[in-house]
Amino acid sequence: MSWLYIALLAAAIAVVAAAEWPRLQGRLGSRVSAEARRRRQRDRRKASFRVVQNPDQDDFAASVERDLANLPTIEDSDRRR
Repeated sequence: MSWLYIALLAAAIAVVAAAEWPRLQGRLGSRVSAEARRRRQRDRRKASFRVVQNPDQDDFAASVERDLANLPTIEDSDRRR
């Protein structure tokens, strides 16, 4: 084998390693395993979430409209320039 083939083989190995680095990093290293553990714990917590359906959407919409109407506003003439 000539040096050119060895260089091309090394370049191909480097490209594959760079492409697979995120996946390899997940399996190697203590910092990465801590991040993976946090991700798994978060996924477990999220799995227990549930969507609460409100059968009376009109009450909710009216409540939001009341809250928006009661918000303080600044008139254009009161703004400092």
